[in-house]
Amino acid sequence: MSGQHKRTRLRPKRLLAIPALVMVAFASVTACSSATTEASSNTLRLGYFPNITHAIPVLGIANGQFQRALGQTQLATQTFNSGTAAVEAINAGAVDAAFVGPNPAISSWTNSGGTSIRIVSGAASGGAALVVRSGIDATADSLRGTTLATPSLGNTQDVALRFWLKQQGLSAPKDSRGDVDVIPQQNSQTLALFKRGEIDGAWVPEPWASRLVQEGGGTVIVNEKDLWPDGKFVTTQLIVSQEYLTGNPDQVKALLQGVLATETAITSNMKKARTDVDAALRELTGEGLDGEVLARAWDNIDITLDPIATSLQADLNHAIDVKISMPVDLNGIYDLTIINQLLTEAGRPPVSAGGLGSQ
Repeated sequence: MSGQHKRTRLRPKRLLAIPALVMVAFASVTACSSATTEASSNTLRLGYFPNITHAIPVLGIANGQFQRALGQTQLATQTFNSGTAAVEAINAGAVDAAFVGPNPAISSWTNSGGTSIRIVSGAASGGAALVVRSGIDATADSLRGTTLATPSLGNTQDVALRFWLKQQGLSAPKDSRGDVDVIPQQNSQTLALFKRGEIDGAWVPEPWASRLVQEGGGTVIVNEKDLWPDGKFVTTQLIVSQEYLTGNPDQVKALLQGVLATETAITSNMKKARTDVDAALRELTGEGLDGEVLARAWDNIDITLDPIATSLQADLNHAIDVKISMPVDLNGIYDLTIINQLLTEAGRPPVSAGGLGSQ
């Protein structure tokens, strides 16, 4: 191993998934806060991330499309740093539905014995990468001894990184140091530490991957699209608690009508949508994206209502392989009946549950 990689590794303070109860600090501005709203058939409490990969909820909430679709049902929203925290909120009864990645959905399903959530629609594919500092490449020798970040322990990018490292012959155990030290933390913290040279890289979603490149001088050594057949894998999907779905099917249908309308608006005019999503993120987070970052991040994402169910079992297999998850039967995790009804009514082909639920 070259001398430049034998430097003492700095271990920034770990920032694990933020508990749902403190996520109120990140609540988006809505008519009422989801942190204090009681579960009700007249309220739908929705979680999502202030990320480009969550373009559908970011835009659908900002422009009022979701609320218009819900009509008299009040929409209350809350933002999260990762799906790990979002599913904790669902499991605790703090939110009714959330846009998350595949692995947190699998975790919720596994830990509840298949009683917690259903996946009711896709939202995005792509938009995740491993970005590293100068002097590091994708070889085992180059990566050994590095410190890499992910959004949270057990989230989609965290599993993807640990599995990919194992394929390179490198250990990255979740509860101790290995050949590579993986530190779950907030994406904003990752960017700051990367700029200061206190971490060597990160596997993160957009726009953070592009920010690490443009603002931090990083280099992409793995674009996750390159690891999947035809470059397609689920990044963002909509999950709903089974209790809410059973008790409020009309509200879920209305939400999905808003999702479909927003997806249609985005895909019919991608250039305008990119600008609108950036404006919504600026309002939500207090800062906008550099033009080059925005363009780069947007081009890395596919907006789609297809949950790409064929990739879900692979995600579970990866999580099992790196000891993040245990084996579980995913049959029943999907309920795509409502979104397929809406797609059919719109003259569009249905999406598949891949044999893992109703469609």
